[in-house]
Amino acid sequence: MPKTITIKKSVYDELIGVKKKNESFSELLERLVKSQSKQELLLSLRGRIEFEGKDELLKEVEKKRWEREN
Repeated sequence: MPKTITIKKSVYDELIGVKKKNESFSELLERLVKSQSKQELLLSLRGRIEFEGKDELLKEVEKKRWEREN
């Protein structure tokens, strides 16, 4: 199922610079995700991506952390 993400123009320009000629953006992002540790990936994306439903996502993360700790 396709998802929509919002990125800054500067990030888009960087992605275009590393995207292969016949590579889709999904393939590019998958390649980039697999090439880094999850922590490195999150740090590199920090502040560059806006998530739809961000507040709900953060609440879910907080809930899962609480459940794991208790």
